[in-house]
Amino acid sequence: MKEGPDISQIAALIGDPARSNILTALMDGRALTASELAEEAGVGLSTASGHLSKLTDAALITPRKSGRHKYFHLADAEVAAVLEALMGLAARRGATRVRTGPRDAQMQVARVCYNHLAGRMGVQMYGSLIGRGLVVETGEDATLTGAGRAFAEAFGIDLVGLEKGRTRLCRTCLDWSERRNHLAGSLGRAMLTRMEDQGWMRRDAGSRAVLVSEKGKAAFAAAFPEVG
Repeated sequence: MKEGPDISQIAALIGDPARSNILTALMDGRALTASELAEEAGVGLSTASGHLSKLTDAALITPRKSGRHKYFHLADAEVAAVLEALMGLAARRGATRVRTGPRDAQMQVARVCYNHLAGRMGVQMYGSLIGRGLVVETGEDATLTGAGRAFAEAFGIDLVGLEKGRTRLCRTCLDWSERRNHLAGSLGRAMLTRMEDQGWMRRDAGSRAVLVSEKGKAAFAAAFPEVG
């Protein structure tokens, strides 16, 4: 008998088209009901319930009850990172969806990856932080420098509060469309929230796309200039 992790079980769960649609729908960090996920998966409610049960048992998603409703969300950032990496692999191997729509172009520019900014703008933000010595990258880890801490606090981020949480402050995440890293972790989440609070960006309802205002484009370029 071979030893070590058995990837076939997880791969089989993710590989089912309906279940992959469910997982992809949860990639924007929202918690959705079984009915909403059934619609995303293109299956009936009873079929979706069976899929949700399997995904829950495998600890890929987590249910949460609120009042009369039960909501589902991705179990953690590790699951989101695996899904994002699989999207990148699918894109590189030409396994893309046949249908495209007007939102696809904006998804390339800016989108939510679980709870942080991805797409070209996410990669630009991370590259700017690295290039200016505000963040140091070591393998898959990233660390704020002293100058980076000062920048984040001036940007309106409560670093002390973030560091009290269980989520790692800085983490790299491979962007499936740009094939370069963007910033994840509690800092990545807080940066996106701060830009939303300032009116730079807002999430597109029913999509992972992030819409950027004209004010936001100018402010983002000033805060995160491209570093050659």
